[in-house]
Amino acid sequence: MYQTFSTTLTAIALFFAMLVLLEVGRRVGNKRLASDPEGARAGTGAVEGAVFALLGLLIAFTFSGAASRFDARRDLVVQESNAIGTAYLRVDLLPTNTQPAMREMFRQYLDARLDVYRVLPDLEAAYAAVGRANDLQKDIWNAALANGQQTGAMPDAIKLLLPALNEMFDIASSRTMAAQMHPPTVIYGLLYLMAMASALLAGYGMSGGRSRSWLHVIAFPAVMAIAVFIIIDIEYPRLGLIKVDSFDKALVDLREGMD
Repeated sequence: MYQTFSTTLTAIALFFAMLVLLEVGRRVGNKRLASDPEGARAGTGAVEGAVFALLGLLIAFTFSGAASRFDARRDLVVQESNAIGTAYLRVDLLPTNTQPAMREMFRQYLDARLDVYRVLPDLEAAYAAVGRANDLQKDIWNAALANGQQTGAMPDAIKLLLPALNEMFDIASSRTMAAQMHPPTVIYGLLYLMAMASALLAGYGMSGGRSRSWLHVIAFPAVMAIAVFIIIDIEYPRLGLIKVDSFDKALVDLREGMD
């Protein structure tokens, strides 16, 4: 909820800042037209075109990046589910008497991995769940090494099980790092700066009329504020309104199949 509130507050702040700058630009333009009617708009078209083009490029860049990272995070959920499922099946290669304990560790590990994302936005609880999962990784790895060398294990048990475990652990690390991958703050700062600069120039371009076009005055900052809100919400899908929780069903179904 905190992320949603913060994103909403940022969008609202941008909306009102652009409203103010539209009015400032309009007044500056009116003053300029009064003092120099013929030269007030000379050369402004090129500047406005460059600024609005850069604004469009920044919006496209940030939205495309956020959407691609969103898709990558969803794909990693499916990959982790497949990796855990494969490793779990290969426990059958170990001696029969060691399998129940190994399967229980797998169940505990998957529970910990699910808890990492279930407890969000409580970051402290999420880090604690990551710690539990990491500890279980060591236990599972050591148990696989020991049990794979016992009498009764299949000849290629270690050769088949250890690579599957390695992939399972690697994908868990990839998901953790993917959740922390975001554009530098300066990118968002530049986006806000260009949005406000565009509002100032748009206000200047609206000068000269007897009355304000409230449709344009409201629509321009509203569209920008909504775009920024969606970009940030996609960038932090576990913390805002946009979710990837539905893809966790792959892990939930896998956990249910382990019982």
